Amino acid sequence: MDAPVTAAPTVRRAAMIFIFVTVLIDILAFGLIIPVLPHLIEDFVGGDTATAAWWVGIFGTTFAAIQFVSSPVQGALSDRFGRRPVILLSCLGLGVDFIFMAVADSLPWLFVGRVISGFTAASFSIANAYIADVVAPENRAKSYGLLGAAFGLGFIIGPVVGGLLGDIDLRAPFWAASVLALANFCYGWFVLPESLPKEKRTPRFDWSHANPVGSLVLIKRYPQVFGLAAVIFLDNLAHYVFPSVFVLYADVRYDWGIKDVGYVLATVGLCTAIVQAGLIGRIVKALGERRALLLGQTCGLAGFLLYAVAGEGWLFLVGIPVMAFWGLANPSVQALATRDVDPSEQGRLQGAFMSLASLCGVFAPMMYASVFASSIDPDGLHFPGAPFLLAGFIVAIAWIVSERATRTRR
Repeated sequence: MDAPVTAAPTVRRAAMIFIFVTVLIDILAFGLIIPVLPHLIEDFVGGDTATAAWWVGIFGTTFAAIQFVSSPVQGALSDRFGRRPVILLSCLGLGVDFIFMAVADSLPWLFVGRVISGFTAASFSIANAYIADVVAPENRAKSYGLLGAAFGLGFIIGPVVGGLLGDIDLRAPFWAASVLALANFCYGWFVLPESLPKEKRTPRFDWSHANPVGSLVLIKRYPQVFGLAAVIFLDNLAHYVFPSVFVLYADVRYDWGIKDVGYVLATVGLCTAIVQAGLIGRIVKALGERRALLLGQTCGLAGFLLYAVAGEGWLFLVGIPVMAFWGLANPSVQALATRDVDPSEQGRLQGAFMSLASLCGVFAPMMYASVFASSIDPDGLHFPGAPFLLAGFIVAIAWIVSERATRTRR
């Protein structure tokens, strides 16, 4: 049951199916609670939207801070003991935590549940390392695109079901998410193979690489990866605008309720899945990873500008397919970075990247929440799209860094 994946193409395909399903089920679980968590927080604070936005920011910041500390530990553990046990513990922990949040009867207890989920959410970064274990370098961008498709599919189904369940009872999506996470644990226990052979694992668990500072030092050891890490940081910083303010923004600007938000997120997921599963491999093959990265950043900038100025809901929807092509950026960055790192350090690389993403989340939710709260202040400049305009500015910087960091890879 702990046999590693071999190099045979058939086994690699089977391993990819296993990891795809694992990520898909996890995303489904998270997607279920996206439309309802801000509204549950809003209920706990007496229906005050501005206060709820502030608390959503605190929840996001806390989750990211914990991820910043725990992700390198999880990555180092996977390099030492294999990917499979870390993924399984993550799925089990999330399942138990969703139950905890489902029964939380106050804002502090809901906050505790979010803290626990920060420690247990590990499957995404370890899945990236898993792909680096079993897929040849020239095919990794396509494979990372397939993981992106799993995200897209999860967001097609999860938010819609979460919105429908949340319209009945705000707690119901948490129960459904716990069932999915625990089912994922059972699935992985019986069918998920190990991808990292024992001879390629690190000989010991090294705390110097299992802390946030140590993991970032690991990136510094690979100068060619350092610029790509900056791109990861900036793109994640921009992306945090969605979990930070979108649900409340959609309510304030377009009067979209829980079900409406679920349908919109499903549309986002569908467009993302089409690009990630159907187009990334072809685009990267035609343009190369560098040009695909720059094209993705350009589309991300255009999408954020559309979102910022969209005074009507239909115009926001027009921006969704444009924004979907921003999804070209991350698989291209991941593929370029994994080429330059030893197999025994792929887990720590992904842990370091996750730490960078989490570092964004330490201050981004409060940053966007504050901008949003100010933008809807009746006594201030009323421009609800301000957070998306800020995110677009960050992507513009990411485009510049991407171009400079990849000049030698023309």
